Amino acid sequence: MDFYERTFASRRSNVVARNGLVATSQPLAAQAGLEVLQAGGNAIDAAIATVASLCVLEPCSTGVGGDAFALIWSAKDQKLYGINASGPAPEKLTADYVRAQGHETFPALGALAVTVPGSVRGWELALSKFGSMGLDTLLKRPIQYARDGYAVSERIAAAWSRSEEKMSAHPDSKRVWLPGGKAPQAAGLFKNPEFAQTLQTIAEEGYEAFYAGDIGRQIAECVQEAGGFLTQEDLVNYQAEWVEPISIEYRDGYAFHEIPPNGQGLTALLALNIAKGYDVREMGYGTADYTHMMMEAIKLAFADAHAYIADPKKVDVPLKGLLSDSYTAERRALIQMDSALTPHPGQPQVHGDTVYLTVADGEGNMVSWIQSLYMGFGSGLTAGTTGVQLQNRGANFSLEEGHPNEAAGGKRPFHTIIPGFITKDGQAWSSFGVMGGFMQPQGHLQVGSNLVDFGMSPQAALDAPRFNWQHDKLFAMEDSFEAGILAKMARRGHTLMPQAEARKLHYGGGQVIVRDPETGVLIGGSEPRNDGAAVGF
Repeated sequence: MDFYERTFASRRSNVVARNGLVATSQPLAAQAGLEVLQAGGNAIDAAIATVASLCVLEPCSTGVGGDAFALIWSAKDQKLYGINASGPAPEKLTADYVRAQGHETFPALGALAVTVPGSVRGWELALSKFGSMGLDTLLKRPIQYARDGYAVSERIAAAWSRSEEKMSAHPDSKRVWLPGGKAPQAAGLFKNPEFAQTLQTIAEEGYEAFYAGDIGRQIAECVQEAGGFLTQEDLVNYQAEWVEPISIEYRDGYAFHEIPPNGQGLTALLALNIAKGYDVREMGYGTADYTHMMMEAIKLAFADAHAYIADPKKVDVPLKGLLSDSYTAERRALIQMDSALTPHPGQPQVHGDTVYLTVADGEGNMVSWIQSLYMGFGSGLTAGTTGVQLQNRGANFSLEEGHPNEAAGGKRPFHTIIPGFITKDGQAWSSFGVMGGFMQPQGHLQVGSNLVDFGMSPQAALDAPRFNWQHDKLFAMEDSFEAGILAKMARRGHTLMPQAEARKLHYGGGQVIVRDPETGVLIGGSEPRNDGAAVGF
């Protein structure tokens, strides 16, 4: 690992620590997690304190009205565990009803897009197995942030302002999130006493208070009054679940691990599987051949992901076939180094706003946690006096009859949010993630390759330029790619978004922690494209 690599724009240093490290998109949230570690809590405790703080500090991106996924390395068990805390559509929802309303694609706003919020059940699952502190302790700092107020960071203020029209359409949303009718400005103060009370209720009465109590009642009433089907029974019946991570052996003893469908972690593994068939070090970082190959790999991966990823409880997802060496070789053979392909799914044998955080403690535990409302402020609905904004995950359902991801009651939609993890020779090596809708598997591919193939430090791996596939042959590329690369990609047949437009896109928000296998020292990096920080002790 090269600590002196300063090729890329931010020139940030890595954060190194021995006893614990937290990396996320808001410094105040990282501080909350660090306080828990310093008080004797473990990485799982700190992760919940951090994500609960993010629910306060980044309300456009996440909240308890959204979903979560996690990968947790247990030092005691020497094992990686997965959590799927994504909620299903209301039992009474049908695709026929949505189509009958005149929709050709599933609506992204309003009550129909609201699915059961799973994040609080995810907190419960993680803490019940691995936690060492109570909710009253872990939620103390986020409750304070919500009750007493905080200064809104620059990028969050910008994202908040983009949702003014959406939030103005719903009275409770406008009242809570647009004080004085406007989004808070950067460095402006914002308080959410209603959400502080919601967190206080969860801390005092437990997780059931969110689903079975008055909070859940208000959530169900909000959705029904806006024309949706969510009931409190849907909320009460929901449980998050432990899942077995899916993995590929990459190279040199490194293995990548993701959450299985209904999440899109499979997309990252499909692309990495294709990439491992090339001598990327011989190609060289940032060269035309390397960049072209990576762009082609992610296009092929997305083609299969959109065809096959769905709720495995409702349909068969051919994981073994998709990740098999033979199928990967077939897909890899489609790549021509002198021309860009138009992606189509193969036949294997049987906008997003999100927060990501990673935490490691001195005992060897590591947590990769991601939580989201999906689009900015989710559905645009806020539930009564709870201060809880509701996600719009239903937007990722298909309305195509017979599609594996076709909307149905009790079914979980295709999910964009994915935590990542890398092991080296079977041991925990890196907890990482890159938030940002369909940018996420692209970020896992690019940042993961930077770390493993080119030995970049966590910060350099995050600083490096990224591409963002849009559709067909269309890519956006950051200005920081070396001179001439964009022109070379265009000559190979890629359609490139004009740079004036490409600069407006978000290329993901990543956080990385690497554990030195010899010393146990923790090395962290935080996304230069976000407001975040890595902190340790």
